[in-house]
Amino acid sequence: MPKNPNIKSILIIGSGPIIIGQACEFDYAGSQAARSLREEGIEVVLINSNPATIMTDPISADHVYLLPLEKKYIIEILEKHKALGRPIDAVLPTMGGQTALNLAIDCDKAGIWKKYDIEIIGVDIKAIETTEDREKFRLKMLELDVNVCKGRTARSFLEGKEIAQEIGFPLVIRPSFTLGGTGGGIVENEKDFDQALNNGLHASPTHEVLVEQSVYGWKEYELELLRDGAGNFIIICSIENFDPMGVHTGDSITVAPAMTLPDTLYQQMRDLAIKMMDGIGKFAGGCNVQFSVNPVDDKIIAIEINPRVSRSSALASKATGYPIAKIAAKMAIGYNLDELINPITGSTSAFFEPSIDYVIVKVPRWNFDKFQGADRSLGLQMKSVGEAMGIGRNFQEALQKACQSLEIRRNGLGADGRELRDQEAIKYSLAHPSWDRLFHIYDAFKIGLSFKTIQSLTKIDAWFLRQIEEMIELEHEIEKFDLSDLPKELFLTAKQKGYADRQIAHLLQTKESKVYDRRKELGIKRVYKCVDTCAAEFEAKTPYYYSTFNSSQETPDNESVVSDRKKVIVLGSGPNRIGQGIEFDYSCVHGVLAAKEAGYETIMINCNPETVSTDPDIADKLYFEPVFWEHVFDIIEHEKPEGVIVQLGGQTALKMAEKLDKYGIKIIGTSYNSLDWAEDRGRFSPLLEELGIPYPKFGTVRTADAAVELSRTLGFPLLVRPSYVLGGQNMKIVINEKELEQHVVKILRDIPDNNILLDHFLEGALEAEADAICDGEDAYIIGVMEHIEPAGIHSGDSHAALPPFDLTDDVIRQINEYTRKIALAMNVKGLINVQFAVKNGIAYVIEANPRASRTVPFICKAYQEPYVNYATKLMLGDKKLSDFTFNPVKKGWAIKIPVFSFNKFPNVNKELGPEMKSTGEAIYFIDDLQDEFFQKIYSERNLYLSR
Repeated sequence: MPKNPNIKSILIIGSGPIIIGQACEFDYAGSQAARSLREEGIEVVLINSNPATIMTDPISADHVYLLPLEKKYIIEILEKHKALGRPIDAVLPTMGGQTALNLAIDCDKAGIWKKYDIEIIGVDIKAIETTEDREKFRLKMLELDVNVCKGRTARSFLEGKEIAQEIGFPLVIRPSFTLGGTGGGIVENEKDFDQALNNGLHASPTHEVLVEQSVYGWKEYELELLRDGAGNFIIICSIENFDPMGVHTGDSITVAPAMTLPDTLYQQMRDLAIKMMDGIGKFAGGCNVQFSVNPVDDKIIAIEINPRVSRSSALASKATGYPIAKIAAKMAIGYNLDELINPITGSTSAFFEPSIDYVIVKVPRWNFDKFQGADRSLGLQMKSVGEAMGIGRNFQEALQKACQSLEIRRNGLGADGRELRDQEAIKYSLAHPSWDRLFHIYDAFKIGLSFKTIQSLTKIDAWFLRQIEEMIELEHEIEKFDLSDLPKELFLTAKQKGYADRQIAHLLQTKESKVYDRRKELGIKRVYKCVDTCAAEFEAKTPYYYSTFNSSQETPDNESVVSDRKKVIVLGSGPNRIGQGIEFDYSCVHGVLAAKEAGYETIMINCNPETVSTDPDIADKLYFEPVFWEHVFDIIEHEKPEGVIVQLGGQTALKMAEKLDKYGIKIIGTSYNSLDWAEDRGRFSPLLEELGIPYPKFGTVRTADAAVELSRTLGFPLLVRPSYVLGGQNMKIVINEKELEQHVVKILRDIPDNNILLDHFLEGALEAEADAICDGEDAYIIGVMEHIEPAGIHSGDSHAALPPFDLTDDVIRQINEYTRKIALAMNVKGLINVQFAVKNGIAYVIEANPRASRTVPFICKAYQEPYVNYATKLMLGDKKLSDFTFNPVKKGWAIKIPVFSFNKFPNVNKELGPEMKSTGEAIYFIDDLQDEFFQKIYSERNLYLSR
């Protein structure tokens, strides 16, 4: 059936601020859906409160409403469009995660959709209720003759106790209508049950929990499906969880396609998934189905079904190249699969099942270090804040690449001298999964623990464990040689299994650069293969590549053809983490689009499957590769760009600047010298002195003794931090010598040989920050924000107002003047963010960051101007500042609201200090300072201040 001609305007509901369990995969889905609908001439209206995303950018939709995701604002939007004579015809709630679905259900119950004659598309409300209400789901599955775990739903504490008595322990508790497994868990025995049941009943918005038998240790699989209105189904991808049941899928290492799934079982699962999707409702769209398989007798149990795009569908899209959200949006307006074209090939039908000739491994990224005292064990509640994905020709290569992408100061999976050797600690880790269990499996094989012991402790499938054991055997083989006599075949094998030059150098006790030189001498070269959805059966139109090493180096078979156009590489920001989130993806995407407008071929390098920057539609060429020196350098050697843009990808990209400079590769925009100037206080403070700009007294040390000595000159309290960090990592305010010494020792343990900065902390000061763009000759301040909380709370965790609400004109003048002076003195070309502490009418400079900052997207949205686009053109030398006409929309105040995920760490106090803890942010507009919301947060500004 062709598209529904009655739908001319669609409301898409976004997912709100980033929280653990619901992250930027929905920015990707929402952006794709909006583009897909606009291609069909449909007017797209969007509501979302997250200012850091591409989804809420004017490029995404016809009307963007940066409003809280609440019923009253939905009504406000519907009324407004009705009054304009262009009423909204339909709502698409499946692109905004659980938040959007819950809001759509609330509006449905309140009769809002009916009142305004709005059709719900892409999903069936009854289907959502069936899948989210654990009891309805259980009964529906039994009706469909699909196996589920033995259990029932409890609506009270007493009922829960009775069910537990019936089934026996161990048990699983799953609250209804929650996201990321919130409130769920495995209960091993009776003594822990009361507390767990209570937590689950409180976590569920309907105060209902499913109490069911535990299938802990069984295998876990997911299928990603699409179905159209005519009932045609395709399976996009099978995904296997490396971790067995008991670890939330968002916290599991996952592999696509499934590696240990026999075809007979796959066919059974496929039939069950189709039966389940058909059984819950007749809607067109995407769906994710999770299964568990008993490794003893292959019995299949259905775990859950999500009738919407999800974290897994973003992964499946990037894994196969099949744009699920884009196709799902078109099906929601009536198209059938056989009427659509696969955008990757541009010639084949969308009604086909992708086949892939490579392996994908996703490894989650955690931030437990931000939550002192947090329970680091992994269970049914998701705790990871991001993820990295590796693509390789085999599991081992993809696994190493994913580990190289994590940015946890490892060179991959082991072979870097950071192994754990304590046998008891390793065994404990294997039996109690946490973020580093994967590394400890490697360590267990390395110290010689038996295969049987490792498997019985982890319950991980023997095939995966053998893959890791094989890697240890390969390393032992390599260690028998020196670099000069390492056989070419063995060298090539190591590269084909994903080993970095740095890891091989560690095994051979030599330097990375020497391994690189020897590799080139032997002709062992990376080749680039295309992600094409059809295992190279048809030619792909979308240039989307990953690297590997061919077995026959004589015929390199490189699928990435280098053009003769002038080109620029944009380095992405890697996996999301606290301190570096979606706002840098926003900047990268706008950087790519601006460079295209300036006539460059644009090349994106990134490894985050959730983001818009890794959508193959964005850059001219996408390399889905780790933002890791060796991979980046090989792409530069292959493509020979005019230069590399590092200032849009956060600290990830910035950390590459020194090496790029050393290798003579041009950094587009602000030079490495200027970037380093800002990070090195020994160079930065003399510059401030020369410019006559006040700053807190400071010093740089490298030992605890030197720190104590310096503290006697500077005076307490002191702000202590390592250089080159983002998100306030390892920053702390100390008030005496004992605390100072403890913290310096901790930093040196975490980051050896680092410069440690000690600043006199200005107690009771206000904090403000300014962002500017500069062309090296002139600077323009795009915005000044005043923090509502006092100095001492990280800027990412502070509420902030744009423009300032109670700084004097003189202080604002100082902030503007000092920002301009610093930008010009440092010869900034592009963006700069300067942070200030204001005390007794004086604005002291705390730090300057000559790069995109967390606040830039916020200012772009609040003032409705594309500053990242302008900044990129200044970096490229394509434009001067005088070429732009600035016309910011200034009305009232925009408030930045930090959003936390403390509910995932119930035993951690909500204390705020110099180290950032928020996972996302929202924007809220007020007309005057008497606004109730502003008054409330202003009155609570000191509430959570800690050290």
